[in-house]
Amino acid sequence: MQERVAEYRRIAVFGGVYSNALALEAMLADARSRDVEAVFCLGDMGGFGPHPDDNHFARISYEYTFANTSTENKRWLGGLPARRRLRLGTLRVLMSHGSPRVINEFLWESATPTGLLKRLLREGEADVLLCTHTGIKWHRALPDGTHAVNVGVIGRPENDGSSNVWYTLLTAGPDLSVEFIPVHYDYETLARQMEQEGLPPEFSETVRTGWWTTCLENLPSKERSRGKF
Repeated sequence: MQERVAEYRRIAVFGGVYSNALALEAMLADARSRDVEAVFCLGDMGGFGPHPDDNHFARISYEYTFANTSTENKRWLGGLPARRRLRLGTLRVLMSHGSPRVINEFLWESATPTGLLKRLLREGEADVLLCTHTGIKWHRALPDGTHAVNVGVIGRPENDGSSNVWYTLLTAGPDLSVEFIPVHYDYETLARQMEQEGLPPEFSETVRTGWWTTCLENLPSKERSRGKF
């Protein structure tokens, strides 16, 4: 059976909620004010770090998420699709978490060759590739008119010294419009909630200061050089 593909003119896309309900609520309110037709999340609903096997703090966040997620919600999360397709105007859009080929692949702006993006788009039969997972947004318009977009995350700041988080607004037209939208939310309340739950102080420090304090080993040198640590 052929996959049914919905068609839109204007959508909001985000990733990395990381259990940050306050940012999610603020992001949804902002997106609705911009007359989007649909909102899509590309994954990382819980946790506060990508690889529990490689990182002490990520392991803590995943153990906490697992212990505090109901069986029903675990079942629902496990049933979500790894990829999704839609049309934005005339453009074929392929959405994934890390990449279309590996769910936890990091597509960093500085470390992802244009040739790889062309291959992923070609093999995915897409004009636009949307991903998340890295925690840092970027957009690359390729010479052949296709696009690759990391839509950012709303669960924690971008390692830029600002408490804002980010999502992406995409609008169909003669040329694809890609806008990165900052979201302001009550980060101080989130930081206090994290402290009350007994999570590591490094987590609340990131929320307050905008600088990453954990998972730094995942960053390529260029992305890490923009941070504080």
